[in-house]
Amino acid sequence: MLVKIYPENPSQKEIDRIVKILRDGGLVIYPTDTVYAMGCDALNVRAVEQICKLKGINPQRSNLSIICYDLSDVSEYARMDNNIFKLMKRNLPGPFTFILNTTSVLPKIYKNRKTVGVRIPDNNIIRELVRNLGNPIMTTSIKDDDEVLEYTTDPELIYEKYNHQIDAMIDGGYGDISPSTIVNCTEAEPEIIRQGKGELIL
Repeated sequence: MLVKIYPENPSQKEIDRIVKILRDGGLVIYPTDTVYAMGCDALNVRAVEQICKLKGINPQRSNLSIICYDLSDVSEYARMDNNIFKLMKRNLPGPFTFILNTTSVLPKIYKNRKTVGVRIPDNNIIRELVRNLGNPIMTTSIKDDDEVLEYTTDPELIYEKYNHQIDAMIDGGYGDISPSTIVNCTEAEPEIIRQGKGELIL
């Protein structure tokens, strides 16, 4: 199912349709403020496992990432001290993934690494999905790490490639080709471990 949603003013009816799919354990592709991404209800372990299998992700070796609606949302699923909270507040919503230590609320699949990537993208569509779902969304970009392909920016081409593997695809306009900037916040000092879109305000 390909659904057109406008980022400036997301239709509540369409958001509700996608949220129902997520609640039922479905997989969805959606726009962010960087590249298009695939995700599911982060607390639905079966759906998370399905995405890991589809993308060839080993959750014991790789950091899983979640999208939250806002910082109070984040504090439920990840630990952050005052300095990290202020750093995130200065930079979010925005094109950053912050690596944080997990709390006990996240399912066991996230706890193998004891850390989780956290995103609050500057994109109304995905944030409205998270807000209406009431849970974070586990997220993984559909861009290949080592190559930037045209299909990853064009919603129709993305849908053509993935429509047999997902339950819904949101067309929110053309995507970006730059991934998020990843900031590791689990050590004493925050460290940029991948420079992507966006300049971190320290």
